[in-house]
Amino acid sequence: QVLLVESGGGLVQAGGSLRLSCAPSGRTFSTYAMAWFRQAPGKEREFVAAIYWSGGSTNYADSVKGRFTISRDNAENTGYLQMNSLKPEDTAVYYCAARGRDYTGSYYPSSRISYKYWGQGTQVTVSS
Repeated sequence: QVLLVESGGGLVQAGGSLRLSCAPSGRTFSTYAMAWFRQAPGKEREFVAAIYWSGGSTNYADSVKGRFTISRDNAENTGYLQMNSLKPEDTAVYYCAARGRDYTGSYYPSSRISYKYWGQGTQVTVSS
């Protein structure tokens, strides 16, 4: 089984920063893209950011543009989400998702269906 493992979540004050990381565990795969989603209590899981593994181009939800930065380290096969200027509204469980190059079908960065592998989630709590 392939599992993505997130780390770096925690409690932070409003205006603070956190960096999340995501790395595969178990069987490896060739990454096409990686993304971050988040889900707050009582809300749907929403898209946060995505990055193409090869070219590095990115996509962001409007709610995080200018504050969050997604990046990757190809050598380490690890993705990151740098979160700055955090707001209480950012409080959620953050999930890492990845699409392997063996995954067929159209790719839409913000669509959960575009990703095969998922992490267990890491809690991010922003206090006011």
